[in-house]
Amino acid sequence: MMSDMSHDDEDESDDLLKTIEMKSVDPTAEVEALLGELDDLLKNGDVGAALAAKGINGSVALLASQGLAAYLRGKKAEAADDLQAAAEEIKDRLALSASTRGTPN
Repeated sequence: MMSDMSHDDEDESDDLLKTIEMKSVDPTAEVEALLGELDDLLKNGDVGAALAAKGINGSVALLASQGLAAYLRGKKAEAADDLQAAAEEIKDRLALSASTRGTPN
């Protein structure tokens, strides 16, 4: 019985080793395509109008999307600049909105 368990352990180890040796997944192309589609959507006038109706600025969303794309490409400094600019713009818009309504956000 002991040898059966040892044999089973070896089979599991072999399976694990095969799994580890499998080619790693590189989703770069899929992510790039998806982000490209997002950018195209954000540049679409109808989408921009629908977002604006919800109080969302398409240009700011596009900047955030571009920041995410830069980060995923490993361009961290560019990503930080874009994402920081988007975040600051969102904060400024929130503050302006709160001051014109007279209610805190």
